[in-house]
Amino acid sequence: MTDAHPASTQNEAHVPAAPYAEPTEDNIRELVYAFYDRVRADALLGPVFDGMLAGRWDDHLPKMVRFWSSLVLGTKTYRGNVQQAHNPVEGVEPRHFSRWLHLFLDTVQARYEPAAALQFMEPALRIAQSLQLSKFGWDYQIPPEQQALLDAVAPRRRPAGLGHDHDLPTRPPGEPFPTRIIGRSMDADEADRAD
Repeated sequence: MTDAHPASTQNEAHVPAAPYAEPTEDNIRELVYAFYDRVRADALLGPVFDGMLAGRWDDHLPKMVRFWSSLVLGTKTYRGNVQQAHNPVEGVEPRHFSRWLHLFLDTVQARYEPAAALQFMEPALRIAQSLQLSKFGWDYQIPPEQQALLDAVAPRRRPAGLGHDHDLPTRPPGEPFPTRIIGRSMDADEADRAD
């Protein structure tokens, strides 16, 4: 695929004849390319992504295939840090996260049977939650529409009532979010197995 994205940007143009029963490397690749076609055509997200990735889409999309394959299939081929990759993105607001999630979950649901779709949905929602807490501060309240999606996909693992709308442990106000989200450098043994 070249850096210029195709004129057809509707999700329907990329939907398989029948939903996939399980994720594979091939259908994850199809998902990623179909999703980012939608992102690039989106009035809210397109300018943000094009601003960061202009001239680099051909490198970015295979990396996203490796990322989702690592998350969903356990391939361990992704090398990177999601937190670090998103730090330089300026002007991102909660509405960008909500729109990204809407497009991603819609694309996933159109392509996979429900049990397979959940394998993408829970990590997407949790990563978005973690990125927002990191970007906007520990006291940030996850938007209700995102929390409702997360609760529907992955019910809370801890009892509610910790004083926050999210299911993470409490921390002192103003303290930055402390964790790398996903990804680490592979050691030599892992790199050999990934080849």
